[in-house]
Amino acid sequence: MTNLLRVDSSARLAGSRSRELGDLFEASWLARFPHTRIVRRELATDPLPHIAAETIQGYYTPAEQMTDRLREATALSDKLIAELESADVLLLTLPMYNFSIPSVLKAWIDQVVRIHRTVGFDGQSFEGLVKGKWVYVISSRGAAGYENGGPLSAVDYQKPYLRHLLGFLGMTNVTFVEVEATNAGPDVATANIEKARRRIADLVAALPEGSATGVAA
Repeated sequence: MTNLLRVDSSARLAGSRSRELGDLFEASWLARFPHTRIVRRELATDPLPHIAAETIQGYYTPAEQMTDRLREATALSDKLIAELESADVLLLTLPMYNFSIPSVLKAWIDQVVRIHRTVGFDGQSFEGLVKGKWVYVISSRGAAGYENGGPLSAVDYQKPYLRHLLGFLGMTNVTFVEVEATNAGPDVATANIEKARRRIADLVAALPEGSATGVAA
């Protein structure tokens, strides 16, 4: 059975374009691979705390030196990392807020990026330890001009950051689906959303039979 971890981060529960497209992706995936197990992490209704000083201390403390206090401080990180490690497929849905990612998603990232757990370090170089996963990032942007060298491409701090961050963790098989100008007139927004819907349908349809099983191999 394939495990798919879906992480939603839009503050809007209704009217969210990224959620809408994430729902389409999930439905298309399940129609193609019905035995997939879906794990959902909803960051709007179940936001994660920011990491605290004790959390960071726990990250850098050897296992044999961990105290009950530090184990408690890193328990949420342990849980979130276990969810990520168990996933064969990671689906991130997010809007662009102020040229970057929602703060709730950054809180999730800070809980799962952890030295000697998801990132190795030998004293000289880093190695991502979360390997062999398929990642799909569905992003909505209210304005146009972020893609293909457009006038806002220089201030897209979302896609480059996520690509680097996911690669830093070892996840290099990453596909982005972006929809722009969702705040434009209805004709433009509808056309762009329909384009993104077709791309999602084509992505899932193009997967060979049986490819959703053993993805992490």
